Amino acid sequence: MDTFVDSSWYFLRYCSPQFEHGPFEVDAVRRWCPVDLYVGGVEHAILHLLYSRFFTKVLNDMQMLDFTEPFTRLVNQGQVINHGKAMSKSLGNGVDLGAQLAEHGVDAIRLTMIFASPPEDDIDWADMRPESMVKFLGRVMRVAADVGTEVTGPASAGEVGLRRVTHRTIDEVTRLVEATRLNVAVARLMELVSAARRAIDAGPGASDPAVREAAETLAILLSLFAPYTAEECWQVLGHQPTVAMAGWPAVEPALLEQDTVTCVVQVNGKVRDRLEVPTGIGEDELRELARAAPGVQRALDGRGVRTVIVRPPKLVNIVPE
Repeated sequence: MDTFVDSSWYFLRYCSPQFEHGPFEVDAVRRWCPVDLYVGGVEHAILHLLYSRFFTKVLNDMQMLDFTEPFTRLVNQGQVINHGKAMSKSLGNGVDLGAQLAEHGVDAIRLTMIFASPPEDDIDWADMRPESMVKFLGRVMRVAADVGTEVTGPASAGEVGLRRVTHRTIDEVTRLVEATRLNVAVARLMELVSAARRAIDAGPGASDPAVREAAETLAILLSLFAPYTAEECWQVLGHQPTVAMAGWPAVEPALLEQDTVTCVVQVNGKVRDRLEVPTGIGEDELRELARAAPGVQRALDGRGVRTVIVRPPKLVNIVPE
């Protein structure tokens, strides 16, 4: 039979591949179908997608299916092009990733492509720079290495500001992955890495339970995009293989409540620290917290303060003498 006829209902057969008394087991299909997500190029709209929809509607008329559309959601992915043109043998503009993979690693190449754009858009390989993702993965590894294997207490005993960032990240990445906004999900992981790094270097330190929670969360969430690095982090943190079996982290709803915000503290217009502060914090209290921030003290290096511009609760700019 024609391949398009065969491929128009294979997803139904996948639900019961050992079934011998018909094309598929109806109860199994009711459990698993319709398909949650169909990913395919736009050319499938007049070929496979059209035929699959036709077969599904016919099978519904035959009372073998209780739905009329085979796919709940459709994503037409873009192409990886090169110097503005589609890659082809005739143009000789294909890219051999062997050297790139050997130099940067699979995880960095994968993240480079994911972070470049939403899945629906084209990306031009000529514009890709895997080096930035190599640095990002190195930062992730350093967070895990700094935390190590020692468990110092439950996460609930950790610094609440970092815990809020961690649980907001879980919440946002979960929704972003479901919406296939994978590039934004990676951006949220970058923010969590930065928050964990600040907590280690200028906050409660690597032994704080909230830092361990952040590092473990990073490993689990990152495993969707960079599984090799995530697995290494997971084991560095003292866990047995494999991170894929760890389960998706659960959000603590109380930590999503916006009773605090991140205040950016600048010295001469350059960001030197960030503080988690109550949304209703007063100007005088915020001024004192900002002046005492470790990053500000390092930037001032003994100099006096000429003026402090306070815009509670999100911004403080300190002008030294």
